[in-house]
Amino acid sequence: MTEKQAEAKNQSITLRLGRDELIIRQRYEFLSIFNDFMIAVWFLAGSILFLFPAQETLAVWMFIIGSFQFLMRPTIRLIRLMHLRRLPNASGYL
Repeated sequence: MTEKQAEAKNQSITLRLGRDELIIRQRYEFLSIFNDFMIAVWFLAGSILFLFPAQETLAVWMFIIGSFQFLMRPTIRLIRLMHLRRLPNASGYL
């Protein structure tokens, strides 16, 4: 297996579901897109709840959760850039 193939394999996540497999490639890109989607859900739900005065507290909490997820965006990007990879030792074993 070439180094590029090994790196591609390390960047995918395989979840076994009975006889099926869900393969997630480019896990950091997937995380980033999923995070953006969830930010939109929190802010949309919070905006709708603000239309009902009795639900204002819940709406505020949804905005707080969405704002926290905005902090996750650069964190995911930094982790992707600084991903640690284990190198083989001198004998070729991990």
